[in-house]
Amino acid sequence: MIMSWLFSACLVYLSSCSKKYVDPGPQLTGASKQFALAAKSNSGVSGTVTFAKRSDNATVITVQLTGTQAGGTHPAHIHANTAVEGGGILLDFTPVDGATGKSETVAKALNDGTPVTYEDLLAFNGYVNVHASSSDLGTLIAQGDIGQNELTGVNKVYTLNPVSDPSISGTATFAARKSGFTLITLSLTGTTAGGDHPAHIHMNNASAGGAIVLDLANVNGATGKSVKSVTQLNDGTAITYAQLIVFNGYVNVHLSAASLGTLIAQGNIGSNAP
Repeated sequence: MIMSWLFSACLVYLSSCSKKYVDPGPQLTGASKQFALAAKSNSGVSGTVTFAKRSDNATVITVQLTGTQAGGTHPAHIHANTAVEGGGILLDFTPVDGATGKSETVAKALNDGTPVTYEDLLAFNGYVNVHASSSDLGTLIAQGDIGQNELTGVNKVYTLNPVSDPSISGTATFAARKSGFTLITLSLTGTTAGGDHPAHIHMNNASAGGAIVLDLANVNGATGKSVKSVTQLNDGTAITYAQLIVFNGYVNVHLSAASLGTLIAQGNIGSNAP
């Protein structure tokens, strides 16, 4: 009995030893970072892009959208710079499948062969675009800043008061990026389609007046919006979000380039804000 049991045990041992080890391949490490993708062109499409680190230092990039339709195929890419500034395509994704709203890409390098790691992507100066189709790349359906350009959720809102037209007023919102720089958005009500309104930050408070130190994007009369990513003043001096919210300045919005002497909105910012 004992000999029989030992013989059986040996057979089991030898059988288990004969099984070959199977390498499971690269595995996800559990480290990941998600960024929001907002709807563009009134598409009703939004979602997220997630970067997940893999054990071989590759990154699994997953786009997940809601609002896409079966039959659609949507090219997607990482571009250089912030979404407001715009920039060239640096990394192509697998197109998003309209039926599932999903795209998955394994990335180890940019399109030009430059190696890119998970850590590189988390600090990347870029943004993601998702397009309507390969034949309509000019129409965006979703977009979002990534890496160092991600908005932190920290912001400061300043009031822009009416000046020449009592029906026009609004706000200037300074939003902090992960990089420490700022997205400045002017939002006015009462402007009209066809209007194009230059806007600037001036030195000192509005009562004292002062020279222009930063050109902002012109306010579109149809939307009442102006959006600019800010890293420096007009003279090249670097300026951060932390510096802007204590800045000795004010915002002017003008009627037009031909009528800079007519203000439609104005408000103190930074250290001058009430």
